[in-house]
Amino acid sequence: MSRPRHLQAVPDPPPADESARLQALGAYALLDSAAESAYDDIVRLAATLCDAPGAAIALLDRERVWFKARVGVAPSELPRSHSICAELIWHSQPGRLLVIDDVAADPRFAALGLSLEDGRALRFYAGAPLWTPDGHPLGTICVLDAAPRQLRAAQAEGLAALGRQIQHLFELRRYAMEQRRLLSEREAFALQLERAQADLQLRNEQLLHSASHDALTGLLNRSALAQLQGNPETVHQLGRVAYTLMLIDVDHFKQVNDRHGHLLGDRALRAVADAVAGSIREGDVAIRYGGEEFLVVLPGTRLATAAEVGERIRRRVARSSLPFALTVSIGVAAGEPGRDAPDQVFDRADQALYRAKAGGRDRLVADDG
Repeated sequence: MSRPRHLQAVPDPPPADESARLQALGAYALLDSAAESAYDDIVRLAATLCDAPGAAIALLDRERVWFKARVGVAPSELPRSHSICAELIWHSQPGRLLVIDDVAADPRFAALGLSLEDGRALRFYAGAPLWTPDGHPLGTICVLDAAPRQLRAAQAEGLAALGRQIQHLFELRRYAMEQRRLLSEREAFALQLERAQADLQLRNEQLLHSASHDALTGLLNRSALAQLQGNPETVHQLGRVAYTLMLIDVDHFKQVNDRHGHLLGDRALRAVADAVAGSIREGDVAIRYGGEEFLVVLPGTRLATAAEVGERIRRRVARSSLPFALTVSIGVAAGEPGRDAPDQVFDRADQALYRAKAGGRDRLVADDG
């Protein structure tokens, strides 16, 4: 149908449930959608079945009637006040066709001057209403002709059947959209759950790290040492290979805090920790054992090699970029597999540390026992 030059509005007061009807129509996402072959085929079939030059699937929007598919009909939409289906659909019933044998003889539409795409005046209209399952009218599938006429019974039945097929297509469309929405929500939920699990894992790792590491220096703390001492596998591994224990004590640390304050005292502890971490190997264990004391375990390391590592630590501490001189004293003791208990090795390292401090500090003493 082409829009006439001079149109006379047809009264079309919307029903009380118009808002619900428009919401139901919107749920199908049909308005202004792209052409689809399934609907185009039905329109061509309707025109062929009813021997009509025009046919369309008309959807009743708020202010217009929009054609989802059409043949022999132009333009793609009409003002709602100038559409036959917009007037008739409010008086329709499911399963019953809307038929006007001669539009020119109907006072409601005669003055509208509606025409087909080829310019011929519209004289015949027949439409099958399209309904939602809960009874909201959406529009029609209609056939149009330029001559007054009637549908044969088989044509009327066929047009009604095509209307039912369109309703099935609408429901399949809505179902597919709902399934895509649910799938999208499930995927979004799965992604959210995955992120939450990753965040929880990260938080657990951070908690474990904070529980086993010294917050100031980043080295393991005494809690981690207790876990290592209570781990049979760790104790067993130390008992199988030669190893060395190194005790490091910051010289005159109380004076550092008293003279320079605790902030610089913390910097001094971090400098020692950095020197330790930068001198040991992967697989060695460094622990902040006390306030200014550090313990280093060097598995598979003989005393002479451990002493070299200790001297490297001592020199690095002495070169620290601090506004005051900083030194450490170091005691080292070795453990032999099958001979020395870890506690005994620790005591010998502690005694070596005592001798280093008693000997003037800023030095390393290796246990010779």
